[in-house]
Amino acid sequence: MVKPTKYINMNGSLVPWYEAKIHVLTHGLHYGSGIFEGTRIYYNAEENQTYIFRLDAHVDRLYRGIRVYRFDTDFNVSKEEMIEQSIELVRENDLREKGYIRHIVYRGAMYEVPERGKSGSFGLNPFNSPVDYAIVAFALGAYLGEDALMKGAHVTISSWRRIEHQSVPPSIKASGNYVNSMLAKMQAVLTGFDEAILLDYRGYVSEGSGENIFWVKDEQVFTTPLTASILPGITRDSVMQIVKDLGYPMKEDNITIAQLLTADEVFFTGTAGEVTPITRIDHVKIGNGVVGPVTKRIQQKFWEIVEGKDPKYEKWLTPVF
Repeated sequence: MVKPTKYINMNGSLVPWYEAKIHVLTHGLHYGSGIFEGTRIYYNAEENQTYIFRLDAHVDRLYRGIRVYRFDTDFNVSKEEMIEQSIELVRENDLREKGYIRHIVYRGAMYEVPERGKSGSFGLNPFNSPVDYAIVAFALGAYLGEDALMKGAHVTISSWRRIEHQSVPPSIKASGNYVNSMLAKMQAVLTGFDEAILLDYRGYVSEGSGENIFWVKDEQVFTTPLTASILPGITRDSVMQIVKDLGYPMKEDNITIAQLLTADEVFFTGTAGEVTPITRIDHVKIGNGVVGPVTKRIQQKFWEIVEGKDPKYEKWLTPVF
């Protein structure tokens, strides 16, 4: 459950939480024409400091999506302004706990907006609708629950396949893409699992409904490649660097279901999901059925980094206060 904060940024202005609204005839609502980002906030109680984790990288990915979906023809907010407004929002909401920032850029009114110079015609053509944006920041704990985070998630292989490159770009965090993820997530929840793993169009493992996937075999760490219809996760990229720094071999590779089930360890990574161990897949124990030593070491290093306790990675953190 999301607890309301004081403000939401709507098109560059701080608006009280309950006044941040859109019209029912918003193009993004009807057709999924939005690009979004999720960015984590971490709090170091000893320093009384809130950090935003890899804000620059998240904003860069947001703007890649803006370019691919041609929002850039009608969007004049710079990356620097987006970053500054994100920091301002976290500060104005006085977030001094673990949290989350949601950026969303979307096509707006499908009706005439004279002050924006837009006719806003109804239908799939997005170019007549203005581009709006919002930034929301709020407290958020463990996405899959503290129990899954510490003891391991129980997941299922979804019957839904991950969207593939020739239909829509899975590398972009477009709002409409996540209907695919939602179907897999609902299936998992309704059958008693914490999360789903989707296969790509070839039948290889792709990723979770909202997370990238890693596995460990003989103390080597692997993750699925970009060609497996995955999102190029910022946390994925961070963990790949952490793995190398910890001295483990790191490789991108395709993997079948059977190979995944016989891995020594499996874990998810994601902004919301962080580093979440997977201890069972479709009721099959992974390894010994408990969080493995490599996963645990990676997870512990990740906590140190995001709370500002390892100077080597301070470039990944944006201080707020």
